[in-house]
Amino acid sequence: MPQPTTIRDCMRRNPLTIKQDANLVEAIEIIFEYKLTGLTVTDDAGQVVGILSELDCIKAVLAAVYNDGDPEHSLVRDVMCSEVVTCQPGDSIVEVAQAMLESRQRRRPVIEAGRLVGQVSSSNVLWALMEHSRRKVVKGSR
Repeated sequence: MPQPTTIRDCMRRNPLTIKQDANLVEAIEIIFEYKLTGLTVTDDAGQVVGILSELDCIKAVLAAVYNDGDPEHSLVRDVMCSEVVTCQPGDSIVEVAQAMLESRQRRRPVIEAGRLVGQVSSSNVLWALMEHSRRKVVKGSR
């Protein structure tokens, strides 16, 4: 198996997404069901418009609880982070890892030719970095 060096090597293809006009509870149910830490948010045309993290969901549910509201009345668009940092399939795993650390964001939509083609999470990047370091150690000990 070749050494993972680019995002293409570790990204999740065809990631789950949620529309910005979806109900927040629907998004939370998807996050629970698929054991995710967040979702990429798209508009009706399929363009990436935001990221919804578990922490965004917690913040919104807490706000609803403390204000005697109901999270059922919240939309993804009202809770998501609209400052989206993306990457491309050919980007270096190391550079994306460094950018994730600097921004403290755990996931990146992967965009190619203006289209969402995948998503990479911090756990995907961690796996790739470990594979990369293992191969260097094995190669160096020969």
